[in-house]
Amino acid sequence: MPNRRNCEGTTRRDCLQFGLGALLGTGLVDGLRVRAEASHEGAGPKAKATSCILIWMDGGPTHFETFDPKPDAPAEYRGEFTQVQTSVPGVLYSEHMVKLAASLGDYAMIRSIRHDQGNHGAGNHYMMTGSPPRIPVGCGAFVSFHPSMGSVVAKELGRDNGLPNYFSMPQMSRSGGPNFLGARYAPFVVGDDPNRDKFRVRDVAIPSSLAEARFSSRTDLRSKIDHMIRINDEASGDPALAFDEYYRQGFDLVTSPDAQKAFDISRESEETRTRYGRNGFGQRCLLARRLVEAGVPFITVYDGGWDHHSDIFGTLRKRLPDWDNSVATLIQDLKERGLLESTLVVALGEFGRTPTLSVLNGQTTAGRDHWANAMSVLMAGGGTPGGTVVGATDRKGHSAVENVQSPENFVSTIYWKLGIDPNKILYTPQGRPAHLVSNPLPIPELI
Repeated sequence: MPNRRNCEGTTRRDCLQFGLGALLGTGLVDGLRVRAEASHEGAGPKAKATSCILIWMDGGPTHFETFDPKPDAPAEYRGEFTQVQTSVPGVLYSEHMVKLAASLGDYAMIRSIRHDQGNHGAGNHYMMTGSPPRIPVGCGAFVSFHPSMGSVVAKELGRDNGLPNYFSMPQMSRSGGPNFLGARYAPFVVGDDPNRDKFRVRDVAIPSSLAEARFSSRTDLRSKIDHMIRINDEASGDPALAFDEYYRQGFDLVTSPDAQKAFDISRESEETRTRYGRNGFGQRCLLARRLVEAGVPFITVYDGGWDHHSDIFGTLRKRLPDWDNSVATLIQDLKERGLLESTLVVALGEFGRTPTLSVLNGQTTAGRDHWANAMSVLMAGGGTPGGTVVGATDRKGHSAVENVQSPENFVSTIYWKLGIDPNKILYTPQGRPAHLVSNPLPIPELI
């Protein structure tokens, strides 16, 4: 896998070291209706989905060159790409999003999320948790003030089947951790490339030097001789608690037939593997589908390298066709297998990109900078009405102006679709209450 850096120089190696919009128009009316219905006794979110695949486009993908082109804007705004008509009349995508344009009837597109966190660390945290950072953070910061969606879903929907309930491939997003929920709900990171011939997941295979019976006896021995004092309070920060949790997960993986089966991507036909794309990203999308079939409730496919401050057009001409194919194939494959209604698929990054091209020392760099006023988010499955386009940006792509939504509304929608009440109050180990989402109103058009 190539080393894809963001502007602050963060690499995969760095990541592995770290385990405000307003509702307008009819959106407000519908939103208040949803809230009113949820306030009735016995009402609330009814689960449409049991799993979520989050495709995290780290760095901040451009909305202009993907899902929200501006053909009527001046040349310095609209960029070099032309447009393609989607399956929904009047809705255009960038020219390289051909397969997703043709299949818009199978998913929804949100064009009106905006916020005020224009650097990677803060934007990542806001979109991953639905909670803005409590203090200003730098662009390259790894921050965790609130549990991530993946950790919350693992806690609320987790199953005891020998598999971790939260996976992240090939690394964890900088704000993808559990915060006060504890190590049990941290993601299990699959760092190897499933497109390799000798793809191997750490901790899933018993070492060849140990027979299974001998391995089991060693775990029995460990439990007998391990007399370390356990401080039964995660607030203490006792590292032994986290170690025990990682050890338990590793043992469960080694001895789980479901894990062996889920990770054996060679069981897939060559036709299916080629359909997804014989590259790291495409094969991770395929592996995510296999993990859904194995009962894992939350999988993050981390896709870095979307921080295009320069050469955005040359880079995306090469990258977008493969990305478009893999995501469209994932949605179609889930649909063909009868899994799309129970599987939520979401693709987004921390923000969009600037309307005008970047300038450095008076010269254009043919790139776009960070821009939190506008972004595009794809959402499929879990009862999401296909062909729906939520909101709009202005003619130059400067800002979301129609049916504006916040990161809180977006994250509440994810929870709502998974049957988790976004208004739920969590408690830290110290007993401090924390709302799951401060604004628990989901996006009405997607419910």
